[in-house]
Amino acid sequence: MESILGELNHVAIVVPDLDTAARRYRDVFGARVSAPLPLPDHGVTTVFVELSNTKIELLHPLGDASPVAAFLARNPAGGIHHLCYEVDDLGGARDRLVQAGARVLGDGEPKIGAHGKPVLFLHPKDFDGTLIELEQR
Repeated sequence: MESILGELNHVAIVVPDLDTAARRYRDVFGARVSAPLPLPDHGVTTVFVELSNTKIELLHPLGDASPVAAFLARNPAGGIHHLCYEVDDLGGARDRLVQAGARVLGDGEPKIGAHGKPVLFLHPKDFDGTLIELEQR
């Protein structure tokens, strides 16, 4: 069977203080760090840390209804939230995964993510406790 997974696009980390976390990656590690990007449709503000082979996405809740607010309440110091993999055919990947018994979060239709590309999230209970984001290449 051919793999639907492409490259690891990013590892997302929920942080309690976005400015402090971004400054740490920039000033301590010397990494290239993006400006904060509010994503109201996803309820988060993101900052991307650029690495040579992938990215780290720092996430902070954007409002009380944010899907990461509950994560941060359970993990006040923050922590790894999800892994994002690139796929060549997001709709085809979704259909194949659903057929195999995986659950797609939300209404099952892609939304535009932080990179301006369609994304879907897969239920963590179906992937060994790991929330998976799929992003169209």
